[in-house]
Amino acid sequence: MPHYLLSVCYPAGATAPSPERLDRIMADVGALNSRMHSAGVWVFGGGLHDPSSSTVVRDDAGTVVLTDGPFVETKEQLGGITIVDAADLDAALSWAGEMAGAIGVPIEVRPFQDGSG
Repeated sequence: MPHYLLSVCYPAGATAPSPERLDRIMADVGALNSRMHSAGVWVFGGGLHDPSSSTVVRDDAGTVVLTDGPFVETKEQLGGITIVDAADLDAALSWAGEMAGAIGVPIEVRPFQDGSG
């Protein structure tokens, strides 16, 4: 089955949810992850630290250059990912719909290339 990346997209500069809301989000995501495990589609997933914790690694004519912070300024930030092994795009979109409901933010769905060339 093809793999799909479900990206959790937060508006840049978004205010963190209240502790009560965060507890509900975590419970809902935990329940969704359990359903994905039971369905045999869950491959990997996790949340990410704030974009300011990132390091960009570039090759500059053979010299590795490290830069603190995110690579680009954006309107949205990647907050976490889940990789699913879904039968098709419709199945991946269905899981993403549940995830959007659990977290309350947009979920971008992208298929992995199959590597067959």
